[in-house]
Amino acid sequence: MVNASPRRAPMIELVKDAKAEIDQSARRVLTMEADALRLLCDTIPADFEAAVNAILTASGRVIVSGIGKSGHIGRKISATLTSTGTPSSFVHGAEASHGDLGTLTRDDVCIMLSNSGETVELRDILAYTQRFSIPLIAISSRRNSTLMRAADYRLLLPQVAEACPNGMAPTTSTTLMLALGDALAVALMEARGFKPEHFHQFHPGGRLGAQMNKVSDLMHGDAELPTVRPDTPMSDTLLAMTSKGFGIAIIVDDAGRLEGVVTDGDLRRNMTDLMARTAGEIATKTPISVKADTLVAQALALMNKRAISVLPVVDNSDRAMGVIHMHDLLRAGVA
Repeated sequence: MVNASPRRAPMIELVKDAKAEIDQSARRVLTMEADALRLLCDTIPADFEAAVNAILTASGRVIVSGIGKSGHIGRKISATLTSTGTPSSFVHGAEASHGDLGTLTRDDVCIMLSNSGETVELRDILAYTQRFSIPLIAISSRRNSTLMRAADYRLLLPQVAEACPNGMAPTTSTTLMLALGDALAVALMEARGFKPEHFHQFHPGGRLGAQMNKVSDLMHGDAELPTVRPDTPMSDTLLAMTSKGFGIAIIVDDAGRLEGVVTDGDLRRNMTDLMARTAGEIATKTPISVKADTLVAQALALMNKRAISVLPVVDNSDRAMGVIHMHDLLRAGVA
């Protein structure tokens, strides 16, 4: 028996007018949501600061809950909080009624999302927060809803029309929820003094994690350093440059402090009687360098800005302690 080939949707070529209507639809949606965000910005909920302080002073986690599209937004808010220094978990409103209420403790703070504030599936988790005096932050657009009346901190969203032409599909309202969740996460980050190195602790994988590495994690040091003295003959300087493979010689004084570098560009600019000269005579006297605790993303930005491919690494006393090359950043997935 021969299997029938799967049906494919007919190819429809959009006429010019249809394309214009689609573009107009996209602009209408984006304009409505942008206007709603501006309105939210102009009417920051009165309890926003108190809600941030409640989370900061809690000894437990932030438990986020919601249903449907609000639940999807809640998952993202919880994930953002967790990755930015505020431990958080998402609890599905319906699952909470079947055992997941045990996730909440009296040390936690609960954030519940419901545009209407009357979502039936949230009733059990709402009652649980009241029974055990768990601080409740509500995000809703209905001031007098059941959820908002029960909440300790009310983050009221402006009442705006959904971008859906039928006014039914959660669009503008979920955009506002997501943006307000981001505002909470960033406010908490700043209040905690959350720094790039902390961010790396929670994002060790991928390009983002690689960018949060420090120069000391990737640099070449000790025996790999192509160091010479200012009076080193150019024949020996060239040997140091080629044997180490970085295309650079690092000039140091007797104490190991960085005095200059010899690059391929310096060689080209001093071809006349090159071999009769010393490293110090043709060197770049004020080279660009970085400290070992510099983030590799910052080192990459410096290389791109100065159009160079290698940087000496120095300590706080300007002693040469390593070298980092653009190839190191490429291998690490930074560039």
